Amino acid sequence: MRRLIAIFSFTLLPFLGIAQQKQTYSFNLEEAITFALDSNYTAINARRDIAKAIKQKWETTATGLPQISAAATYQNNLKQPVTLLPAEITGGDPGTFVPVVFGTKQNASATATLDQLIFDGSYLVGLQAARAFLDFSENAAEKTNLEVRKGVINAYGSVLLSEELVAIFEKNKANLEKNLFETQKIYENGLTEEESVEQLEITLLEIETELNNARRTESIARQMFNVALGIDVESTVVFEDTLDSLTQENIQLTFLDTPLNVEQNIDYKIAYNLTEQRSLELKLEKSRALPKLTAFVNYGTAANSDDFTFLDKEQVWFQSSLLGVNMNIPIFSSGMRSAKTQRAKIALEQAETELEETIQNVQLTLNTAKSNYQFAVENYENSKKNLALAERVEGKNQVKFTEGLSTSFDLRQAQTQLYTAQQQYFQAMLDVINNKADLETVLNTPQLRN
Repeated sequence: MRRLIAIFSFTLLPFLGIAQQKQTYSFNLEEAITFALDSNYTAINARRDIAKAIKQKWETTATGLPQISAAATYQNNLKQPVTLLPAEITGGDPGTFVPVVFGTKQNASATATLDQLIFDGSYLVGLQAARAFLDFSENAAEKTNLEVRKGVINAYGSVLLSEELVAIFEKNKANLEKNLFETQKIYENGLTEEESVEQLEITLLEIETELNNARRTESIARQMFNVALGIDVESTVVFEDTLDSLTQENIQLTFLDTPLNVEQNIDYKIAYNLTEQRSLELKLEKSRALPKLTAFVNYGTAANSDDFTFLDKEQVWFQSSLLGVNMNIPIFSSGMRSAKTQRAKIALEQAETELEETIQNVQLTLNTAKSNYQFAVENYENSKKNLALAERVEGKNQVKFTEGLSTSFDLRQAQTQLYTAQQQYFQAMLDVINNKADLETVLNTPQLRN
C-alpha cells in the first residue's frame, strides 16, 4: 500500500509543479490596454454596474405590468368562540341566553389575485429615470475604461523607464569600476594623488546606491503594472515595446490641432446625466399631484369542516370572485408637494450650473493638457541634445583626466552632470507618453465604450 502511495505521489509531482508555476505574459502597449480593459478589477466592476442598471430598469418596468399573487390559509379553531343568543328563540325563559357556536372547527381557503396598474404619473417618470441611470452607468464605465487605459500607459512606461535606468546605471557602474581600477594602479605607481581615487570611489558608491534603488523601483513598477492589468503581482511579463519606440510613436504635434467636441468628453457626459436625473426628479414631484388608478380581479375558494377532510373528494368547496378598480386622488397636502417640487427645481438649476462649469473646466483641462504635451515634446528634444552634450563633456574630461590635464573633481562633476542628463532624458521620454495619454483622455479619442 505504501508503495502504491509513493508511486501515485511521484506521478502527481510534475503536475503539481506545473500548477504552482506563475503564468508568463507578453504584451506590447496596445495588447496590454486591450487585456486590461477586460481584466482590470475596476473595469470588471464597472461592467457589473451596467448589468445592475439593466436589471434595475427591468425592475422599474415590471412594476407597471400585471402582478399575480396567491394566498392560502388553513385555520383550526382549537376553542371555537361562543355566542350568546336570547333563550326565547329556542323556547326558553325570557331574560336568559343560550350559548351557540357558529361555523365549523376547521376552515381552508385559497385566493389568487391579479393587480394591474392603469395610470400612475410617477411610474412613467420612473421608466425614464431607469433609462437615465443606465446611461449614467454606461458613461461611468466609459470613464473607468479611459482611466484604466491611461493607468496602463503610465504603468507600462514606468516599467520601461525603470529598465532603462537599471541598464544605464549598470553601464555607468562598469565604466566607473574600470576607471577606479586604472586610477588605483596609477596611484600605486605614484603618478596621481589619493584624492583622485577617493573621488571615483565616492561616485561609484553613489551609482551603486542609485542602481540598487532602480532595481527595487523596477520590481515595484512591474507589480503595479500587473495590478493595473488584473493579473497576479508575481506573474512574469515580457514587454515588447521600448521606451524609445513608444516615445517616437507619441510625438504627433498635429494632434494639438484636434478640435474639442465637448459632448464627447466623458466628464461632460456625466454632468449632463446629472441634469437629466434632476429634471426627472422635478417631473416626479409634479406627477405626485396626479391621480393613481389601479384595477384588480381575484378568484378564491373556501371549505369548512369539523374534521380535516379538505383532501377528500367529497369535500365541498365554495367559489368566489371579485373585480374592482381603485383610484387614489391627492387633494391637499398643506403645501408639502409644492415644497418638494420647488426643492427639485432648485436642484435642477444647480445641476445646470454645474454643467456649465464642467464645460469651462473641460476647455481648461484641454488647454492645460495641450500645453503640457507640447512642453513634454520640447523638453524631450532638449533633453536629447543635453545628453549628447553631457556625453561629449564627460568624454573630454575622461581624456584630460587620463592625461593628467584635469583633476578628479572636474571628472566627477562631468560624470554627475552626465548621469543627471541621462535620467532627465529617460524621464522626458516617459513624460511625452503620459502627457499624450492625458490629452487623449480629455478628447476621448479612444472612444472606449462597453
